[in-house]
Amino acid sequence: MLATSLRVAVVAALIEGGAVGGAFAQYAPPAHPPVPGVAPPSYSGPGWGAEEEQPLLPEAARPSELPVLYVTGVEILRSAAKPELDIVRVTGLAASEGWSEPQLVPTYAGKPFDGVLDLELIAIPPDQSEDASGFVPLSAILPLEPGHPFRGVRVRGSENAITVTQIPGAAQVTIAVDGCTNCVGKKFAPEGSAPQQGVVREDDLPKLLRILKPTDGIHGIEHDPNRLTLILGEDNTILEAFWE
Repeated sequence: MLATSLRVAVVAALIEGGAVGGAFAQYAPPAHPPVPGVAPPSYSGPGWGAEEEQPLLPEAARPSELPVLYVTGVEILRSAAKPELDIVRVTGLAASEGWSEPQLVPTYAGKPFDGVLDLELIAIPPDQSEDASGFVPLSAILPLEPGHPFRGVRVRGSENAITVTQIPGAAQVTIAVDGCTNCVGKKFAPEGSAPQQGVVREDDLPKLLRILKPTDGIHGIEHDPNRLTLILGEDNTILEAFWE
C-alpha cells in the first residue's frame, strides 16, 4: 500500500539522514484514475434513504493519504534540555468526518534552498461520501533531529499554507470559509453575487466545488474527499451538500 510505503520512507530518512530534510524519499500526492466497472457511492440524507447503510468504495478506488483541507496553525517548540529538540506541531481542518491518522510528510526531497522545511499535513480520507456537516479539527506533530539545517517550516493543506520563518515560532490563521453545514434548503448564488440573507454564495465556499444543476450530467467516477458537491433544484435551491 502507498500509505505504508510512505511512512516507512519517512522513518527511514529520519534515522539515516540525521535530519528531517536530509534524505527524504520523494513524495507526491497520489493520483487516482477512474476504475472501470466501479459504481459511484450512494449518498445518505433527505430523499436518499438515510436509514440504509452507505456502501464502501472497492479497495482499488479508495484514495490513500491526501492533504487535509486547511492548515490552521503551525508551532515550532524548542526543548529546554540539551541537546535541543525542535518539535513541529500543526493543527488543521478536515472537510468532513471520517478522516484519520493525520501526519506530516515532506513535499519534496533534499535540503531546501531557502532553509524552510516544506511539509504537507495529510490524513487517510473517509471510505465513502460524507454529508457537509462542518469542518473537523485534527493535528499532528513531527520532531526534528538535533542539528537540523532548517530555519523555519512551511506546512501545506489542500487549499492553503502557513509558514513560520523562525525557530521557535508560531503562526495561525482563521478560516473564514463556509463549510456548508446549513446549506441544504437555501438558495445558491454564483460567483460574484452580492451577499444576501439566507443565500449561500459560491465566493464563500471552498475553492474545489462542483455544482450539479437539474440538466447537468456527471462525467467520470473520480472521488475527491476534498471536493464539495452541491445538487441544485430548478430554482437554485440546494437539495444536497456532500464531500465526495
